[in-house]
Amino acid sequence: MKIKNRLLPHQEDAVDKLVKLKVGALFMEQGTGKTITTLEIARQRIEKGKIDKVIWLCPCSAKKNIKAEIVKHCSPDMLPYFIICGIETLSTSIRANSYLLNLVDKKRCFLVVDESLLIKNPRALRSEHMLAIAEKCQYRIILNGTPISRNEADLFAQFQILDWRILGYRSYWSFAANHIELDDYGRFRRALNTDVISNKISPYVFQVKKKDCMELPEKRSYTEYFYLTKEQEGAYGYAAETLLVEVNEWKPETIYRLFSGLQAVISGKRLVFNKRGNHFDTEEIFENPLDNPRVQMVMDEVDWLNGEKAIIFCHYQSEIDQLCKLIPDSVRFDGTVRMKQRMANLEEFARGKNYLVANKACAGYSLNLQFCHNIIYMSNDWDLGTRLQSEDRVHRYGQEEDVRITDICADHTIDEQIIRCLRDKESLLDSVKREIDNSADAKKSLESIIYGRKKEFFDGSELIEEVK
Repeated sequence: MKIKNRLLPHQEDAVDKLVKLKVGALFMEQGTGKTITTLEIARQRIEKGKIDKVIWLCPCSAKKNIKAEIVKHCSPDMLPYFIICGIETLSTSIRANSYLLNLVDKKRCFLVVDESLLIKNPRALRSEHMLAIAEKCQYRIILNGTPISRNEADLFAQFQILDWRILGYRSYWSFAANHIELDDYGRFRRALNTDVISNKISPYVFQVKKKDCMELPEKRSYTEYFYLTKEQEGAYGYAAETLLVEVNEWKPETIYRLFSGLQAVISGKRLVFNKRGNHFDTEEIFENPLDNPRVQMVMDEVDWLNGEKAIIFCHYQSEIDQLCKLIPDSVRFDGTVRMKQRMANLEEFARGKNYLVANKACAGYSLNLQFCHNIIYMSNDWDLGTRLQSEDRVHRYGQEEDVRITDICADHTIDEQIIRCLRDKESLLDSVKREIDNSADAKKSLESIIYGRKKEFFDGSELIEEVK
Protein backbone atom coordinates (compact mmCIF):
# COMPACT_ATOMS: atom_id res chain seq x y z
CA MET A 1 0.00 0.00 0.00
CA LYS A 2 1.59 3.26 -1.10
CA ILE A 3 1.17 6.75 -2.51
CA LYS A 4 2.47 6.68 -6.08
CA ASN A 5 3.83 10.21 -6.14
CA ARG A 6 6.44 11.67 -3.84
CA LEU A 7 5.30 14.36 -1.43
CA LEU A 8 6.86 17.81 -1.52
CA PRO A 9 8.57 19.13 1.64
CA HIS A 10 5.64 21.30 2.72
CA GLN A 11 3.28 18.34 2.25
CA GLU A 12 5.52 16.10 4.36
CA ASP A 13 5.54 18.76 7.09
CA ALA A 14 1.74 18.82 7.06
CA VAL A 15 1.55 15.03 7.35
CA ASP A 16 4.06 14.99 10.21
CA LYS A 17 1.91 17.42 12.23
CA LEU A 18 -1.61 16.22 11.48
CA VAL A 19 -1.12 12.44 11.43
CA LYS A 20 -0.44 12.62 15.16
CA LEU A 21 -3.82 14.29 15.81
CA LYS A 22 -7.26 12.71 15.71
CA VAL A 23 -8.71 15.95 14.31
CA GLY A 24 -7.10 18.69 12.23
CA ALA A 25 -7.51 21.45 9.67
CA LEU A 26 -5.50 21.60 6.46
CA PHE A 27 -5.73 25.12 5.06
CA MET A 28 -3.67 24.87 1.88
CA GLU A 29 -4.17 27.30 -0.98
CA GLN A 30 -5.40 25.77 -4.22
CA GLY A 31 -2.71 23.92 -6.13
CA THR A 32 -0.44 23.24 -3.15
CA GLY A 33 -1.53 19.59 -2.82
CA LYS A 34 -4.02 19.22 0.00
CA THR A 35 -5.49 16.10 -1.62
CA ILE A 36 -2.26 14.09 -1.81
CA THR A 37 -1.36 15.27 1.71
CA THR A 38 -4.67 13.95 3.06
CA LEU A 39 -4.26 10.69 1.16
CA GLU A 40 -0.88 10.10 2.83
CA ILE A 41 -2.46 10.71 6.25
CA ALA A 42 -5.17 8.18 5.35
CA ARG A 43 -2.58 5.66 4.09
CA GLN A 44 -0.64 5.76 7.33
CA ARG A 45 -3.79 5.25 9.39
CA ILE A 46 -4.97 2.38 7.21
CA GLU A 47 -1.58 0.64 7.47
CA LYS A 48 -1.60 0.98 11.25
CA GLY A 49 -5.09 -0.53 11.41
CA LYS A 50 -6.66 2.60 12.89
CA ILE A 51 -9.41 3.07 10.28
CA ASP A 52 -11.62 0.89 8.08
CA LYS A 53 -13.06 3.53 5.73
CA VAL A 54 -12.37 7.07 4.51
CA ILE A 55 -15.54 9.15 3.98
CA TRP A 56 -14.67 12.02 1.65
CA LEU A 57 -17.27 14.81 1.57
CA CYS A 58 -16.81 17.37 -1.20
CA PRO A 59 -18.89 19.62 -3.49
CA CYS A 60 -20.93 17.52 -5.90
CA SER A 61 -19.19 19.18 -8.84
CA ALA A 62 -15.82 17.97 -7.50
CA LYS A 63 -16.68 14.29 -6.98
CA LYS A 64 -15.30 13.04 -10.28
CA ASN A 65 -12.14 15.09 -9.89
CA ILE A 66 -11.56 13.82 -6.34
CA LYS A 67 -12.07 10.25 -7.52
CA ALA A 68 -9.53 10.81 -10.32
CA GLU A 69 -7.04 12.26 -7.82
CA ILE A 70 -7.42 9.24 -5.52
CA VAL A 71 -6.84 6.84 -8.44
CA LYS A 72 -3.88 8.94 -9.60
CA HIS A 73 -2.10 8.98 -6.25
CA CYS A 74 -3.09 5.72 -4.50
CA SER A 75 -2.07 2.14 -5.16
CA PRO A 76 -4.99 -0.14 -6.17
CA ASP A 77 -5.19 -1.83 -2.76
CA MET A 78 -6.07 1.53 -1.14
CA LEU A 79 -9.00 2.34 -3.41
CA PRO A 80 -11.70 0.17 -1.69
CA TYR A 81 -11.25 2.18 1.52
CA PHE A 82 -12.73 5.38 0.02
CA ILE A 83 -16.34 6.54 -0.07
CA ILE A 84 -17.11 9.88 -1.75
CA CYS A 85 -20.30 11.86 -1.12
CA GLY A 86 -21.39 15.33 -2.20
CA ILE A 87 -21.82 17.88 0.58
CA GLU A 88 -25.00 19.16 -1.06
CA THR A 89 -26.38 15.61 -1.03
CA LEU A 90 -26.53 15.71 2.76
CA SER A 91 -29.17 18.44 2.50
CA THR A 92 -31.56 16.43 0.34
CA SER A 93 -30.93 12.68 0.43
CA ILE A 94 -32.36 10.65 3.31
CA ARG A 95 -30.81 7.55 1.75
CA ALA A 96 -27.29 9.02 1.72
CA ASN A 97 -27.54 10.23 5.30
CA SER A 98 -28.90 6.90 6.52
CA TYR A 99 -26.16 4.99 4.69
CA LEU A 100 -23.37 7.10 6.15
CA LEU A 101 -24.81 7.06 9.66
CA ASN A 102 -25.10 3.27 9.50
CA LEU A 103 -21.53 3.04 8.18
CA VAL A 104 -19.99 5.15 10.95
CA ASP A 105 -21.90 3.06 13.50
CA LYS A 106 -20.28 -0.15 12.25
CA LYS A 107 -16.87 0.95 10.95
CA ARG A 108 -13.95 3.05 12.19
CA CYS A 109 -14.07 5.98 9.81
CA PHE A 110 -11.81 8.87 8.85
CA LEU A 111 -14.01 11.83 7.84
CA VAL A 112 -12.59 14.25 5.25
CA VAL A 113 -14.57 17.45 4.64
CA ASP A 114 -13.20 19.03 1.46
CA GLU A 115 -13.98 22.74 0.77
CA SER A 116 -15.11 23.12 4.36
CA LEU A 117 -16.16 26.75 3.83
CA LEU A 118 -19.37 25.32 2.35
CA ILE A 119 -20.47 24.55 5.92
CA LYS A 120 -20.08 28.05 7.38
CA ASN A 121 -23.76 28.18 8.42
CA PRO A 122 -24.04 25.98 11.53
CA ARG A 123 -27.85 25.93 11.32
CA ALA A 124 -28.01 24.66 7.73
CA LEU A 125 -29.43 21.18 7.24
CA ARG A 126 -26.22 19.92 5.63
CA SER A 127 -24.22 21.16 8.65
CA GLU A 128 -26.51 19.38 11.11
CA HIS A 129 -26.37 16.13 9.15
CA MET A 130 -22.60 16.37 8.76
CA LEU A 131 -22.19 16.97 12.49
CA ALA A 132 -24.23 13.84 13.26
CA ILE A 133 -21.88 11.82 11.04
CA ALA A 134 -18.73 13.52 12.34
CA GLU A 135 -19.52 12.83 15.99
CA LYS A 136 -19.22 9.08 15.29
CA CYS A 137 -15.90 9.36 13.42
CA GLN A 138 -12.80 9.07 15.57
CA TYR A 139 -10.62 10.80 12.95
CA ARG A 140 -11.66 14.00 11.15
CA ILE A 141 -10.02 16.60 8.94
CA ILE A 142 -11.30 19.73 7.19
CA LEU A 143 -9.70 20.98 3.98
CA ASN A 144 -9.87 24.40 2.41
CA GLY A 145 -7.73 27.02 0.71
CA THR A 146 -8.53 29.59 3.38
CA PRO A 147 -10.44 29.27 6.66
CA ILE A 148 -12.38 32.54 6.23
CA SER A 149 -14.26 34.08 3.28
CA ARG A 150 -16.40 36.64 5.14
CA ASN A 151 -15.31 37.00 8.78
CA GLU A 152 -14.22 35.03 11.83
CA ALA A 153 -17.74 33.66 12.27
CA ASP A 154 -16.93 31.28 9.37
CA LEU A 155 -14.68 29.33 11.74
CA PHE A 156 -17.35 28.16 14.15
CA ALA A 157 -19.19 25.57 12.01
CA GLN A 158 -15.94 24.21 10.56
CA PHE A 159 -14.34 23.57 13.93
CA GLN A 160 -17.61 22.28 15.36
CA ILE A 161 -17.30 19.46 12.82
CA LEU A 162 -13.84 18.65 14.20
CA ASP A 163 -14.57 18.93 17.92
CA TRP A 164 -16.54 21.57 19.82
CA ARG A 165 -13.90 21.50 22.56
CA ILE A 166 -11.31 23.17 20.28
CA LEU A 167 -13.14 26.51 20.42
CA GLY A 168 -14.87 25.61 23.66
CA TYR A 169 -18.44 26.43 22.67
CA ARG A 170 -21.30 24.02 22.09
CA SER A 171 -23.50 26.62 20.38
CA TYR A 172 -22.94 29.40 17.87
CA TRP A 173 -24.59 31.87 20.23
CA SER A 174 -22.04 31.14 22.95
CA PHE A 175 -19.26 31.63 20.41
CA ALA A 176 -20.83 34.86 19.12
CA ALA A 177 -21.28 36.22 22.64
CA ASN A 178 -17.53 36.02 23.19
CA HIS A 179 -16.12 36.75 19.74
CA ILE A 180 -18.66 38.59 17.56
CA GLU A 181 -19.81 42.16 18.06
CA LEU A 182 -23.17 42.79 16.42
CA ASP A 183 -25.05 46.04 15.94
CA ASP A 184 -28.60 46.64 17.15
CA TYR A 185 -29.98 44.88 14.06
CA GLY A 186 -27.87 41.74 14.41
CA ARG A 187 -25.36 42.76 11.74
CA PHE A 188 -21.74 41.67 12.08
CA ARG A 189 -19.63 44.65 13.11
CA ARG A 190 -16.26 43.18 14.13
CA ALA A 191 -14.59 40.14 15.67
CA LEU A 192 -13.50 40.16 19.29
CA ASN A 193 -10.63 38.36 21.01
CA THR A 194 -9.23 37.00 17.75
CA ASP A 195 -5.95 36.20 19.47
CA VAL A 196 -7.84 33.79 21.72
CA ILE A 197 -9.38 32.09 18.66
CA SER A 198 -5.96 31.80 16.99
CA ASN A 199 -4.38 30.30 20.09
CA LYS A 200 -7.17 27.73 20.39
CA ILE A 201 -7.09 26.51 16.79
CA SER A 202 -3.36 26.76 16.00
CA PRO A 203 -2.40 23.35 17.51
CA TYR A 204 -4.82 21.69 15.06
CA VAL A 205 -4.08 23.74 11.92
CA PHE A 206 -1.50 23.45 9.18
CA GLN A 207 -1.57 26.33 6.71
CA VAL A 208 0.23 26.67 3.36
CA LYS A 209 0.29 29.58 0.92
CA LYS A 210 1.35 29.16 -2.68
CA LYS A 211 3.93 31.92 -2.52
CA ASP A 212 5.72 30.13 0.34
CA CYS A 213 6.17 26.76 -1.32
CA MET A 214 6.17 27.06 -5.09
CA GLU A 215 6.88 29.36 -7.96
CA LEU A 216 3.88 29.90 -10.20
CA PRO A 217 3.47 32.03 -13.31
CA GLU A 218 2.09 35.50 -12.73
CA LYS A 219 -1.57 36.41 -12.56
CA ARG A 220 -2.18 39.39 -14.83
CA SER A 221 -5.45 41.26 -14.31
CA TYR A 222 -7.16 43.41 -16.91
CA THR A 223 -10.42 45.35 -17.00
CA GLU A 224 -12.29 45.93 -20.25
CA TYR A 225 -14.81 48.79 -19.99
CA PHE A 226 -18.01 49.43 -21.89
CA TYR A 227 -20.70 52.10 -21.70
CA LEU A 228 -24.35 51.37 -21.04
CA THR A 229 -26.80 52.15 -23.80
CA LYS A 230 -29.14 55.12 -23.38
CA GLU A 231 -31.97 52.78 -22.45
CA GLN A 232 -29.78 51.08 -19.82
CA GLU A 233 -28.74 54.47 -18.44
CA GLY A 234 -32.37 55.37 -17.89
CA ALA A 235 -33.15 51.99 -16.33
CA TYR A 236 -30.08 52.24 -14.09
CA GLY A 237 -31.01 55.71 -12.87
CA TYR A 238 -34.62 54.71 -12.25
CA ALA A 239 -33.56 51.56 -10.35
CA ALA A 240 -31.09 53.54 -8.25
CA GLU A 241 -33.63 56.21 -7.31
CA THR A 242 -36.36 53.68 -6.54
CA LEU A 243 -34.26 51.28 -4.48
CA LEU A 244 -32.14 53.89 -2.72
CA VAL A 245 -35.25 55.24 -1.02
CA GLU A 246 -35.73 51.88 0.71
CA VAL A 247 -32.12 51.54 1.90
CA ASN A 248 -31.54 51.36 5.64
CA GLU A 249 -27.81 51.35 6.32
CA TRP A 250 -28.47 49.24 9.43
CA LYS A 251 -30.11 46.51 7.36
CA PRO A 252 -27.66 44.85 4.94
CA GLU A 253 -30.51 43.12 3.09
CA THR A 254 -31.73 46.49 1.77
CA ILE A 255 -28.24 47.26 0.46
CA TYR A 256 -28.01 43.81 -1.16
CA ARG A 257 -31.39 44.40 -2.80
CA LEU A 258 -30.14 47.71 -4.20
CA PHE A 259 -26.96 46.12 -5.54
CA SER A 260 -28.82 43.15 -7.03
CA GLY A 261 -31.19 45.44 -8.89
CA LEU A 262 -28.37 47.58 -10.28
CA GLN A 263 -26.36 44.53 -11.33
CA ALA A 264 -29.37 43.16 -13.18
CA VAL A 265 -29.66 46.41 -15.18
CA ILE A 266 -26.01 46.55 -16.18
CA SER A 267 -26.25 42.92 -17.23
CA GLY A 268 -28.98 43.86 -19.71
CA LYS A 269 -32.20 43.55 -17.74
CA ARG A 270 -35.01 45.94 -16.92
CA LEU A 271 -36.54 46.00 -13.42
CA VAL A 272 -40.33 45.71 -13.29
CA PHE A 273 -41.56 46.91 -9.88
CA ASN A 274 -44.85 46.04 -8.25
CA LYS A 275 -47.26 48.84 -7.29
CA ARG A 276 -45.77 49.25 -3.82
CA GLY A 277 -42.24 49.37 -5.22
CA ASN A 278 -40.94 46.83 -2.70
CA HIS A 279 -40.48 43.94 -5.12
CA PHE A 280 -39.20 43.65 -8.67
CA ASP A 281 -39.00 41.11 -11.45
CA THR A 282 -36.64 41.37 -14.41
CA GLU A 283 -37.04 41.21 -18.16
CA GLU A 284 -34.47 41.38 -20.94
CA ILE A 285 -33.85 44.83 -22.44
CA PHE A 286 -32.23 43.49 -25.61
CA GLU A 287 -34.16 41.23 -27.94
CA ASN A 288 -30.92 40.46 -29.77
CA PRO A 289 -28.14 39.65 -27.24
CA LEU A 290 -25.54 41.14 -29.57
CA ASP A 291 -27.13 44.55 -28.96
CA ASN A 292 -26.11 44.20 -25.30
CA PRO A 293 -22.75 46.01 -24.86
CA ARG A 294 -21.64 43.54 -22.17
CA VAL A 295 -22.19 40.63 -24.53
CA GLN A 296 -20.44 42.55 -27.31
CA MET A 297 -17.40 43.06 -25.07
CA VAL A 298 -17.20 39.34 -24.25
CA MET A 299 -17.42 38.47 -27.93
CA ASP A 300 -14.63 40.97 -28.66
CA GLU A 301 -12.48 39.20 -26.03
CA VAL A 302 -13.25 35.84 -27.61
CA ASP A 303 -12.18 37.20 -30.99
CA TRP A 304 -9.00 38.62 -29.46
CA LEU A 305 -8.10 35.24 -27.91
CA ASN A 306 -8.21 33.79 -31.43
CA GLY A 307 -8.89 30.20 -30.40
CA GLU A 308 -6.98 30.11 -27.09
CA LYS A 309 -8.85 28.22 -24.41
CA ALA A 310 -10.72 30.32 -21.84
CA ILE A 311 -13.15 29.93 -18.97
CA ILE A 312 -15.99 32.47 -19.04
CA PHE A 313 -17.65 32.94 -15.65
CA CYS A 314 -21.14 34.45 -15.59
CA HIS A 315 -23.28 35.65 -12.70
CA TYR A 316 -26.65 35.04 -14.38
CA GLN A 317 -28.03 31.91 -16.01
CA SER A 318 -29.40 34.05 -18.85
CA GLU A 319 -25.84 35.16 -19.66
CA ILE A 320 -24.74 31.52 -19.92
CA ASP A 321 -27.74 30.82 -22.17
CA GLN A 322 -26.79 33.68 -24.49
CA LEU A 323 -23.07 32.90 -24.73
CA CYS A 324 -23.59 29.20 -25.38
CA LYS A 325 -25.76 30.12 -28.38
CA LEU A 326 -23.35 32.77 -29.66
CA ILE A 327 -20.10 30.80 -29.21
CA PRO A 328 -20.32 27.51 -31.12
CA ASP A 329 -16.93 26.36 -29.80
CA SER A 330 -18.19 26.30 -26.18
CA VAL A 331 -19.52 23.90 -23.54
CA ARG A 332 -21.74 24.66 -20.57
CA PHE A 333 -20.99 24.00 -16.90
CA ASP A 334 -23.69 25.12 -14.46
CA GLY A 335 -26.57 23.82 -12.36
CA THR A 336 -28.89 23.38 -15.34
CA VAL A 337 -26.64 20.58 -16.63
CA ARG A 338 -26.81 17.15 -15.02
CA MET A 339 -23.63 16.07 -13.23
CA LYS A 340 -22.81 13.31 -15.71
CA GLN A 341 -23.15 15.71 -18.65
CA ARG A 342 -21.09 18.36 -16.82
CA MET A 343 -18.21 15.92 -16.57
CA ALA A 344 -18.59 15.06 -20.24
CA ASN A 345 -18.53 18.78 -21.07
CA LEU A 346 -15.37 19.15 -19.02
CA GLU A 347 -13.74 16.40 -21.05
CA GLU A 348 -14.78 18.18 -24.25
CA PHE A 349 -13.23 21.40 -22.96
CA ALA A 350 -9.99 19.61 -22.14
CA ARG A 351 -9.74 17.84 -25.49
CA GLY A 352 -11.43 19.96 -28.13
CA LYS A 353 -13.73 22.85 -27.27
CA ASN A 354 -12.07 26.16 -26.49
CA TYR A 355 -14.56 27.84 -24.14
CA LEU A 356 -16.07 26.69 -20.86
CA VAL A 357 -19.07 28.90 -20.01
CA ALA A 358 -19.79 28.44 -16.33
CA ASN A 359 -20.86 29.88 -13.01
CA LYS A 360 -18.62 29.94 -9.95
CA ALA A 361 -20.97 27.81 -7.85
CA CYS A 362 -20.34 24.78 -10.08
CA ALA A 363 -16.94 25.38 -11.69
CA GLY A 364 -15.30 27.36 -8.91
CA TYR A 365 -14.32 24.41 -6.70
CA SER A 366 -11.87 21.51 -6.91
CA LEU A 367 -11.38 21.41 -10.70
CA ASN A 368 -7.89 21.17 -12.19
CA LEU A 369 -7.99 23.27 -15.34
CA GLN A 370 -4.35 24.33 -15.62
CA PHE A 371 -4.31 23.39 -19.31
CA CYS A 372 -6.11 26.73 -19.74
CA HIS A 373 -4.61 30.11 -18.78
CA ASN A 374 -7.37 32.61 -19.64
CA ILE A 375 -10.36 33.57 -17.49
CA ILE A 376 -13.04 36.07 -18.46
CA TYR A 377 -15.48 37.29 -15.82
CA MET A 378 -18.45 38.43 -17.88
CA SER A 379 -20.08 39.59 -14.65
CA ASN A 380 -19.19 39.43 -10.98
CA ASP A 381 -20.84 39.11 -7.61
CA TRP A 382 -19.40 40.25 -4.29
CA ASP A 383 -18.45 36.80 -2.97
CA LEU A 384 -14.68 37.07 -2.47
CA GLY A 385 -14.27 33.43 -1.43
CA THR A 386 -15.70 31.97 -4.64
CA ARG A 387 -13.79 34.54 -6.74
CA LEU A 388 -10.45 33.42 -5.30
CA GLN A 389 -11.42 29.76 -5.67
CA SER A 390 -12.45 30.24 -9.29
CA GLU A 391 -9.16 31.99 -10.19
CA ASP A 392 -7.26 29.08 -8.71
CA ARG A 393 -8.84 26.59 -11.13
CA VAL A 394 -6.05 27.64 -13.54
CA HIS A 395 -3.49 29.37 -11.31
CA ARG A 396 -2.15 26.24 -9.65
CA TYR A 397 0.68 23.72 -9.70
CA GLY A 398 1.27 22.56 -13.27
CA GLN A 399 0.39 25.88 -14.92
CA GLU A 400 3.17 26.88 -17.30
CA GLU A 401 1.77 30.14 -18.72
CA ASP A 402 1.03 33.50 -17.16
CA VAL A 403 -2.65 33.56 -16.24
CA ARG A 404 -4.71 36.32 -17.87
CA ILE A 405 -7.79 37.39 -15.90
CA THR A 406 -10.17 39.82 -17.59
CA ASP A 407 -13.13 41.54 -15.92
CA ILE A 408 -15.86 43.01 -18.11
CA CYS A 409 -16.95 46.27 -16.46
CA ALA A 410 -19.74 48.77 -17.06
CA ASP A 411 -18.06 52.18 -16.79
CA HIS A 412 -19.23 54.61 -14.06
CA THR A 413 -21.43 52.00 -12.33
CA ILE A 414 -21.40 49.73 -9.31
CA ASP A 415 -19.39 47.30 -11.43
CA GLU A 416 -16.26 49.36 -10.76
CA GLN A 417 -16.69 49.13 -6.98
CA ILE A 418 -17.28 45.38 -7.08
CA ILE A 419 -14.14 44.77 -9.15
CA ARG A 420 -12.06 47.10 -6.97
CA CYS A 421 -13.15 45.22 -3.85
CA LEU A 422 -12.34 41.85 -5.44
CA ARG A 423 -8.91 43.06 -6.56
CA ASP A 424 -8.23 44.47 -3.07
CA LYS A 425 -9.49 41.18 -1.55
CA GLU A 426 -12.16 43.04 0.36
CA SER A 427 -15.86 42.27 0.67
CA LEU A 428 -18.22 44.76 -0.94
CA LEU A 429 -20.31 45.03 2.22
CA ASP A 430 -17.20 45.89 4.26
CA SER A 431 -16.38 48.58 1.70
CA VAL A 432 -19.89 50.00 1.93
CA LYS A 433 -19.78 50.01 5.71
CA ARG A 434 -16.48 51.86 5.63
CA GLU A 435 -17.88 54.42 3.18
CA ILE A 436 -20.88 54.94 5.45
CA ASP A 437 -18.72 55.23 8.57
CA ASN A 438 -16.58 57.87 6.85
CA SER A 439 -19.55 59.88 5.67
CA ALA A 440 -22.08 61.95 7.59
CA ASP A 441 -24.68 61.07 4.95
CA ALA A 442 -25.11 57.35 4.22
CA LYS A 443 -27.17 58.00 1.09
CA LYS A 444 -24.43 60.22 -0.39
CA SER A 445 -21.78 57.59 0.24
CA LEU A 446 -23.96 54.98 -1.45
CA GLU A 447 -24.48 57.31 -4.41
CA SER A 448 -20.72 57.50 -4.90
CA ILE A 449 -20.66 53.70 -5.15
CA ILE A 450 -23.74 53.46 -7.37
CA TYR A 451 -22.53 55.97 -9.93
CA GLY A 452 -18.87 54.97 -10.03
CA ARG A 453 -16.19 57.60 -10.40
CA LYS A 454 -18.45 60.43 -11.62
CA LYS A 455 -21.92 61.41 -10.50
CA GLU A 456 -22.27 63.10 -13.92
CA PHE A 457 -22.71 59.68 -15.51
CA PHE A 458 -26.23 60.45 -16.68
CA ASP A 459 -25.55 63.94 -18.11
CA GLY A 460 -24.00 62.73 -21.39
CA SER A 461 -20.37 63.22 -20.38
CA GLU A 462 -19.51 59.80 -21.80
CA LEU A 463 -19.94 61.29 -25.28
CA ILE A 464 -16.93 63.58 -24.80
CA GLU A 465 -13.81 62.09 -26.34
CA GLU A 466 -11.01 61.17 -23.95
CA VAL A 467 -7.42 61.07 -25.20
CA LYS A 468 -5.38 58.47 -23.31
